[in-house]
Amino acid sequence: MKEEKPHKSWKTKIHEVIYGTHTPAGRLFDIILLIVIVYSVIIVMLESLPRFDIKYHRFLDISEWVVTILFSIEYILRIVCIKKPSKYIFSFFGIVDFLSTVPKYLSFFLVGSQYLTAFRALRLLRVFRILKLVRFVGESNNLIRALSASRTKIMVFVFFLVIISVLLGTTMYLIEGPEHGFNSIPHSVYWTIVTLTTVGYGDISPETALGQIIATVIMIIGYGVIAVPTGIVSAEYASSKKKLPKEDIGRSCTDCGTEILRADAHYCRKCGHNLGED
Repeated sequence: MKEEKPHKSWKTKIHEVIYGTHTPAGRLFDIILLIVIVYSVIIVMLESLPRFDIKYHRFLDISEWVVTILFSIEYILRIVCIKKPSKYIFSFFGIVDFLSTVPKYLSFFLVGSQYLTAFRALRLLRVFRILKLVRFVGESNNLIRALSASRTKIMVFVFFLVIISVLLGTTMYLIEGPEHGFNSIPHSVYWTIVTLTTVGYGDISPETALGQIIATVIMIIGYGVIAVPTGIVSAEYASSKKKLPKEDIGRSCTDCGTEILRADAHYCRKCGHNLGED
């Protein structure tokens, strides 16, 4: 006789739908969530158009309430179906989900005219919903790992750029001086950073021949500055992809929500939870 599979609890089923993409229901949930996120961001953008907001204010307000309620249900279900809710609540996505849901509810409390300015600023927090789209980028985890692995090298590189900017900014202050717009060392360092990043606002520029030569050198260095961090992250990204197994089936741990990378995994690589108990 064949052994009957253990009956899954309702929390496990919800977890498979919300956190996993290996089932039809999970894929459908992600597609619907993706559509709602994009729609909600469009609503926020349209509300910033005065004429459009005046004409369709009621429709936009109702749409925003519908979206807020849907996100609230999603947020609650994500907490309910995981065994350690605090790990989700205080995670990156947990904070993003909270920030993208709470502003509309604050309208119940910020009703006085003296709070209108603050309320308008808080409403902009709804744009954080666009960060929820990161979930749907298949290679986002590899990119995050690459950035994490290369953070020390990038920090050293940025520290080196700060030193160079201070030295060259001070040099430009000595060469050009206040008469050419370089009023102080901090102002000169600001100009150096702007020039080094090839932004070039043009608010101040060197007038002397020596100052222009140094500016030319800074601009040439700026093109190399763009390439270095890109190369560091690219190398780590290629390295991390080689190390990862290719059996990604879209599951996640019911205990901590960590993505399960291997189809034959029995335990969560982060918390050690027995995946066979799900």
